[in-house]
Amino acid sequence: MKRKPGRALALLAGGLLAVAATVVGTGGEAQAATPFASLPASTLSQFSLDPGTSFSDFGTSIAAVEAAGDVTVENADQVLVSGGTRGSTGLCHSTGLASSLSPTGFCWAKPDDTSDSYTAAGGWTPQGITGSYDAQPNGSWGDGTTAHTAYLASWHFDQDMGTADAKENEFARVTLVNADKGAITYNHLLLVQPTGDASAGGNFTAAPNTHADGVVWYGNKVFVASGRWLQVYDLQHIWKVSSTQQSVGISGGASSARGYDYALPMTGRYRTTSSDNTACASTAGTGPCLNSLSLDRSGQDGLVSAEFSDKNAGGGRVLRWPLNYRTALPATTDPSGIGLTHPTLGYVSPVWHMQGAATDGANWYIAGDCPGGVGGGSGDALPYSCIHKTQPDQAPHVLSTSPVLTEDLGYSPSAKRLWGINERINSTVGERVVFSVTTG
Repeated sequence: MKRKPGRALALLAGGLLAVAATVVGTGGEAQAATPFASLPASTLSQFSLDPGTSFSDFGTSIAAVEAAGDVTVENADQVLVSGGTRGSTGLCHSTGLASSLSPTGFCWAKPDDTSDSYTAAGGWTPQGITGSYDAQPNGSWGDGTTAHTAYLASWHFDQDMGTADAKENEFARVTLVNADKGAITYNHLLLVQPTGDASAGGNFTAAPNTHADGVVWYGNKVFVASGRWLQVYDLQHIWKVSSTQQSVGISGGASSARGYDYALPMTGRYRTTSSDNTACASTAGTGPCLNSLSLDRSGQDGLVSAEFSDKNAGGGRVLRWPLNYRTALPATTDPSGIGLTHPTLGYVSPVWHMQGAATDGANWYIAGDCPGGVGGGSGDALPYSCIHKTQPDQAPHVLSTSPVLTEDLGYSPSAKRLWGINERINSTVGERVVFSVTTG
């Protein structure tokens, strides 16, 4: 589970942090050169993604809901042109990003910029970022007659995070962003789990216990990481609901998604452990945690996952899972196209509190804590995270400081730019941005 983005974080920073690094980008002195170390094939073979019967089970439920006519089925193109909430272009907060990397990006409307999960009412916290740069090799999304520049972010909803009876991961959503013509408009889609069948009647509930740590948009599929689960959604099955009630599901012929216009049903899910009731193991064991996601289009397409550890140490594992572009799912030898998958590459990262990892095929970019002497501050005064750059079996160095509590990273091969998102809570003026930089 990722670090809580609260108001009174007991974070270590500045001179107290010790990310293994070579000479940092700010000219700091070299530290212990711990490498971004390759994992042997014998270790990789112990890791797997297992879909079980989820695709069949959820497919039956989705068909029942859609046959009943209680939702209207739409796709990503329809939602992108439907209007929605207006954000702002440009970086509206201090980011720490090096000007030499030509930073740019966009910001959320104030309610999403300032939402606070430490209140009784609860709030939404952003986690993952992806976009049309992942969805299609040319970097744009469209149906052949249109071409959209689009982004998609993942969020989780918590309540009273400063109390003993906190409600964590109560809801999850993704946000579909249209960035055409220099404007930012977006719609939230509540993530839901379909239930029932044709005989019992179809319905849906909020996706259970989903932290939405990471997200990748690949073809029509959306992968959402949540600890030991890799959830799969399909943007050809976006449900426009009929009611703005705060309930979730179908009752009396009316469908609702906690006040949102749209729900996105889970079409399947993979697990990294042998049992539904087994927790994933961060930095150890054969059940790796999925705490961030990115896409690698170099060679055979691959889904990159990375582990977060709350310990003041490195050791988080970065894994590359092969994808089948025909099914837009993890590759498998199962004739059905849905089956067990093993990673083909893996590394152990020395970066403390690793929050995201992405690659351009040669270099790796890792979001996490800054090494000693870089970034400065501690607790709520922590001003920046750091983006580290490395190659396999080499020691990382700091590419740039970055927005405080930088989360997922993603790489756009068409634009040769790195994308990122941060989760910091500031309920007054906000501190959240979606940003992009060149890779130096």
